[in-house]
Amino acid sequence: MLTQLTIRDIVLIDRLDLTFDGGLSVLTGETGAGKSILLDAFALALGGRGDGSLARHGQPQGQVTAVFDLSSDHPVRRSLAGYDIEADGDLILRRVQYADGRTRAFVNDQPVSVQVLKAIGGELVEIHGQHDDRALVDPAQHRSLLDSFGGLNADAAALREAHARLAETRSTLKRHTDRMEAARKEVDFLRHAVEELSRLAPEAGEEERLAERRQTMMQAEKVAKDIAEAFDAVGGPASPVPLLSAAVRRLERRATQAPQLVEPSVKALDAALVALDDARAVIETALRDAEFDPRDLEMVEERLFALRAAARKYDVPADDLAALCERYTSDVASIDAGEAELATLEAAVVSAETLYVKKAEALSKARRKVATRLDAAVNAELPPLKLERARFITRVDVDETARLAEGFDRVEFWVETNPGTRPGPLMKVASGGELSRFMLALKVVLADRGSAPTLVFDEIDTGVGGAVADAIGARLGRMADQVQVIAVTHAPQVAARADSHFLIAKEAVSAKDKRVATRVLPLEADTRREEIARMLAGATITEEARAAAARLLEAAG
Repeated sequence: MLTQLTIRDIVLIDRLDLTFDGGLSVLTGETGAGKSILLDAFALALGGRGDGSLARHGQPQGQVTAVFDLSSDHPVRRSLAGYDIEADGDLILRRVQYADGRTRAFVNDQPVSVQVLKAIGGELVEIHGQHDDRALVDPAQHRSLLDSFGGLNADAAALREAHARLAETRSTLKRHTDRMEAARKEVDFLRHAVEELSRLAPEAGEEERLAERRQTMMQAEKVAKDIAEAFDAVGGPASPVPLLSAAVRRLERRATQAPQLVEPSVKALDAALVALDDARAVIETALRDAEFDPRDLEMVEERLFALRAAARKYDVPADDLAALCERYTSDVASIDAGEAELATLEAAVVSAETLYVKKAEALSKARRKVATRLDAAVNAELPPLKLERARFITRVDVDETARLAEGFDRVEFWVETNPGTRPGPLMKVASGGELSRFMLALKVVLADRGSAPTLVFDEIDTGVGGAVADAIGARLGRMADQVQVIAVTHAPQVAARADSHFLIAKEAVSAKDKRVATRVLPLEADTRREEIARMLAGATITEEARAAAARLLEAAG
């Protein structure tokens, strides 16, 4: 509930500090005293629209701070956690209004956007008046109020979860279907590519190996003739080896005649023969290595050209052809498997939709039953409010073809103001005074369900008096047993039922410049009786008015 409201430099309010308790608090005062200014300032702290004219004349800025005491499990604390705002202790909303029209918003002294402030403020306070339509004009709110009244919030949450699952399975199916459709358009190409690449059977690094081998074979063809001629010179018919061997033999036969001459020569010739033999072996090896079958070169070239042609065709390096073949093979397998997965996903959508429809039908049936109970409860509140000839109707229109998160139902509050007249939407059929009383009856019924912890009623008793005003006061008092209620009123019957009474008045603060300011004073027993007497009698308060005020206070307990 609201515990403190602090206002600085807003229009006629220069400095104001108010403390509120639970129950019913009323704000009274003469017309023009500043009640609307007070509510505008409060609305500003809740995220209402800012305006530079709200800053007090001559001041660069104004400021409003609202402090709330909430239970540890209040839903707004979960909202705060979602915004990464400290949620322990009191909740403090603050709004700074600059004279140039700019505003700044804070929650627990943490800067936030106005949208966040408004969302949090909407969970804390509802402000209602004759022309307020926020809770009544939007059918989505009507459905939410009906669910709260009937205790259907858990069922509605379960339906939203079922709708989310249905949406997710449909989205998954669509993505898969789109992929399958795209895959089907190129599956023939993929199958052909897999067949072609599988026949080619490329290997990583194969192009480089083949290119080196081709180069070697082409160079070998050019040098093979020269190597053969060198071999002939060393080991062929033109080889000097036979001549040198014969010379060695002749010299060896003469070795006994002149050993000092022959032996060095034989030794030198033997070394030459060994060197020639080594050269012959090396050249023979080179000649053997240079030998190749021209058909081998042809085969190497054909393989190399096939790899490079495939690389150009598929626009990848030749070394990536093997990986490409594996990827295409995987894609084809995925397409084949995708057909089976498609059937699985389609079955999942059917299952999710079946569950959603089951929950939506059950919730729709429950809503129609609850609507009958809500109508009876609200209509029971109407006679004391002088709406005994009117009828409140919760209209539930069912569209089973819809697949909305909220279900099949469109809920809207209708009224019939007089027997025989055509019922219609509450906002279109009811007059201003009737609207406020219908709204009051509805809020009384929903006081402990579907309401913010603080309700503010702005002059909903305008234009009524006597028994109707007393009935309004009684209902505000009943609501105050469940939630905190703050009412701006001109009706003494309403004021008499308050747990706390505040008087709003203007007073001069500067005789020199004739400046006035709005003040709010908490009233005790005597001053409260005097204010109610003023509300009864007007400018001149008589003893009869004071006696009537005392009777009202006594009757209200």
